[in-house]
Amino acid sequence: MPTTKSAAKRLRSSAKRHINNKARKSVVRTTEKKFLAQVTEKNVETGEATLRKAVAALDKAAKVGAISKNKANRKKSRLTAKLKAVKA
Repeated sequence: MPTTKSAAKRLRSSAKRHINNKARKSVVRTTEKKFLAQVTEKNVETGEATLRKAVAALDKAAKVGAISKNKANRKKSRLTAKLKAVKA
């Protein structure tokens, strides 16, 4: 149990942040899985649309600090590379 008021507030705010970060990461994983499913089916047009959604989700998660900016950039790069491989 927290002994000071500030420690109690930190406990409450960290619980809220944990829930928000968990939701952001879930959105990122879901869009990523949808994109990968479309890439394996070699569905280029819908894959491009889903890639845009995945990139937006990654950018939002990185902006609020749910994931690091480097991780978001790395994932965007790898997803884009997979789409290019299917196009070729």
